[in-house]
Amino acid sequence: MAPSDTAGTSTALLTDHYELTMLASALADGTAERGCVFEVFARRLPAGRRYGVVAGIARVLDAIADFRFTDAELAQLEATAVVGGETLDWLADYRFTGDVDGYPEGELYFPGSPILTVRGSFAESVVLETLVLSILNHDSAVASAAARMSSAAHGRPIIEMGGRRTHEHAAVAAARAAYLAGFATTSNLEAGRRYGIPTRGTVAHAFMLLHDTEEAAFRAQVDKMGPDTTLLVDTYDITAGIETAVRVAGRELGAVRIDSGDVGPLARKAREQLDSLGAKDARIVVSGDLDEHAIAALRAEPVDAYGVGTSVVTGSGAPTAGMVYKLVEVAGRPVAKRSEDKASRGGRKSALRRHKQTGTALEEVVYRTASPPELGPYDRELHIPLLRAGQPVEDLPTLDDGRQRLRRALVSLPWEGLKLSGGDPAIPTTFS
Repeated sequence: MAPSDTAGTSTALLTDHYELTMLASALADGTAERGCVFEVFARRLPAGRRYGVVAGIARVLDAIADFRFTDAELAQLEATAVVGGETLDWLADYRFTGDVDGYPEGELYFPGSPILTVRGSFAESVVLETLVLSILNHDSAVASAAARMSSAAHGRPIIEMGGRRTHEHAAVAAARAAYLAGFATTSNLEAGRRYGIPTRGTVAHAFMLLHDTEEAAFRAQVDKMGPDTTLLVDTYDITAGIETAVRVAGRELGAVRIDSGDVGPLARKAREQLDSLGAKDARIVVSGDLDEHAIAALRAEPVDAYGVGTSVVTGSGAPTAGMVYKLVEVAGRPVAKRSEDKASRGGRKSALRRHKQTGTALEEVVYRTASPPELGPYDRELHIPLLRAGQPVEDLPTLDDGRQRLRRALVSLPWEGLKLSGGDPAIPTTFS
């Protein structure tokens, strides 16, 4: 089992106070062991988005398997009178023994999509709410933004480099989610170790300023890393920096990086200069506050790769996917919340996606599992089994499987669904 992204912290402390209040009350009145179904879904997509990307499923499964209350945590709960003796005894033996089904990573989701269903007793399921939502809301927000950036890049590679712009544990998760969504590499070495993601990186301006001259800095880097390295040319003057870079590395110079200014015109000038100096194979990497809109605006420029940091790890303006975890069934009986603007649909559900013969997606059909619709020749079921009796099922999809799944899913969208401008969800959701 891969190390949890909560390494160094207590998994159980991700439980929210109100979850333990519900648990204690249910244990007291005898309803704690009622069989229940909880469902994770988003009522709507973030403003301006036409699809969402499911990410974090593998991390959720690891986190559920690791979910335990240690003696220290139980002592803290007792000392602060959060819960009493009966609840503490129950928590001391906690293991999730239920079943989980859901969308695999890399799948698209839309408003109302039943992204995850958790089946078990009320007690063992309710304490997972914060744990599940904290992972899925973060990872899916990052993956949804990253997918838009990858589409805008139109095949040009993107380096994830946002580790300095978010929490240290979130940085690792964000790198994974961005890679799932099509980023080529990450600068985060822990993400590389933990998930096998290719890592790349160059130098910062501090390295340039460390040396007495720009040439000395370039020569130190080339002597150690070889001429195929990427040289940062905008510390002082880009034109002079490129000239020095080619003089030091020769025509075998791997790439130059531009990290500031109006990168479109600067990239054009850099391409002309590199070609004139004989470094025609040298690539141009641009970075500096890029998001999907900036990347799309650079599509016609001679840019070979992008470095993206802040915008991807913060969901490019949508830092949460807005998913909720709601009780939809108790002892086989559908239950639903009726609050205005926050209504839910009762009953355990699954979903399928209908397609044209050409492969273009038409609609997402959400249905109660008790009455599934007839499958058409081009329909595809979306739920897969994830946990059975608390244990992961065999042959769960890998991270690379998720990357491939997302590529296929994006190709299946109507072309309007890939627009970066605001609009309706790419395909409608219907409920049967």
